[in-house]
Amino acid sequence: MEELPVILVVEDDPIIQNLINDSLGDGGFDVDIASSGEEAVTLLAADKKAYRALVTDINLLGKLDGWEVSRRAREMNAECPIVYVSGDSGAEWPSKGVPNSIMLTKPFAPAQLVTAVSQLLNSGNSATSGNP
Repeated sequence: MEELPVILVVEDDPIIQNLINDSLGDGGFDVDIASSGEEAVTLLAADKKAYRALVTDINLLGKLDGWEVSRRAREMNAECPIVYVSGDSGAEWPSKGVPNSIMLTKPFAPAQLVTAVSQLLNSGNSATSGNP
């Protein structure tokens, strides 16, 4: 049996965690959830190749926000696809987001998230419409 690509999701709201988990699961992905930026960085550092992509909220519990989590993810894996999800930080994406990432504004349709992750994975992280 083929292993599903594992996506690390960084989100502190349990309702949104469940929505993202269900959406990505239905889209053919396996999901690990981190509730804080610190937890996400710990998981990323433990196995740098385990995660095929990162989906992160911007405003998180703890000291690390989603911008910092994505920068650290890229330091560990320069090709890591990043999808940001935020209700209020979208305007900061061009200046704070990493290159070749996608921003989804909450609320978003579950299919939008699956499409964004799939686009980045299938394009080898060369999405042109998703450049900040």
